[in-house]
Amino acid sequence: MRRTEAAGARVGTVALASVRATRETTVHDGGEVLRAVSGTPEAGEHVGDEVFDGLSQAAVFPGELPADPQAVLDGAIPPGSFRFPRFRPPPVKPDALGRPGHLPQIRLDRAMQFLIGDKLT
Repeated sequence: MRRTEAAGARVGTVALASVRATRETTVHDGGEVLRAVSGTPEAGEHVGDEVFDGLSQAAVFPGELPADPQAVLDGAIPPGSFRFPRFRPPPVKPDALGRPGHLPQIRLDRAMQFLIGDKLT
């Protein structure tokens, strides 16, 4: 990046996940409020004994990070013990005029602005 910037090019970075398939929510478990993600798990995905059909929505508590994150990297926590279901993108519904809708995205607009914004102005 330094060499590219020294040559006069503009460099930028952005965290990017193109299609947003989940949303943040809270779940009440007894007197405790847990932060969770909700969406539609892909058909065949499972959490515990529940197998999802690809149509039903679910809220999933992703769990807490270990007190010592290095333990995950050192192999103290068995591989595969942090498994998270894959979620489907939401259905695209047409707007009131019948035009195609859009998929919710995460920071894709910022990436597009960086890549082609100067061509549009």
